[in-house]
Amino acid sequence: MQTLEQLEKRLDQVQEKLESNEFLNNKELGGEIGFYIFDYAAVHELVVRKHLANLTEKLVSRGELHGKRFANINLFEMIIKLLKSRNLLDKAYQMQREEGDDALFNALKGALEQNRLAEFIVEKAQLKSCDFIILQGLGSVWPIVRGHGLLNALHAKVGNVPTVMFYPGEYDGTELKPFGQIDSNNYYRAFKLVP
Repeated sequence: MQTLEQLEKRLDQVQEKLESNEFLNNKELGGEIGFYIFDYAAVHELVVRKHLANLTEKLVSRGELHGKRFANINLFEMIIKLLKSRNLLDKAYQMQREEGDDALFNALKGALEQNRLAEFIVEKAQLKSCDFIILQGLGSVWPIVRGHGLLNALHAKVGNVPTVMFYPGEYDGTELKPFGQIDSNNYYRAFKLVP
């Protein structure tokens, strides 16, 4: 497992990477799409959240200077918005209290299906006008939302917009392992943002 010091060194490289010409223009990818994973040990979730909050402030001010627009999407907050928009949030709370987590999970499968969620995200965050996209908060919505499923659904909808998912787990270049402990056997091809 990666130490906190190793993680902080990797986090310190994120801003430079996001502002690089290679990243913004999908260069040096060998024809692949510009989808990236920044994996980290789930025990460091709060460190990553704090870093992303600071990074977002910097990127917003720098974007105002350089004309770059990005979306920083918290998946948990986006799911709350989607459920509210469909008048399902209060019903979901009630179902969870009365019937438990499994019943809620099964009931939300349709409403939170990966393609439906991806369409909602694209619309609400106006992703088509972004220079790049940051996705975070996956640990808070797993297993309802799976990293590989959401990235696959977004791929068709955001095209060549570089997209980074901050992933609480391990990514070896082909497989995502949630929380570094759960074997998923779900193949996904993306680049590591910072190895």
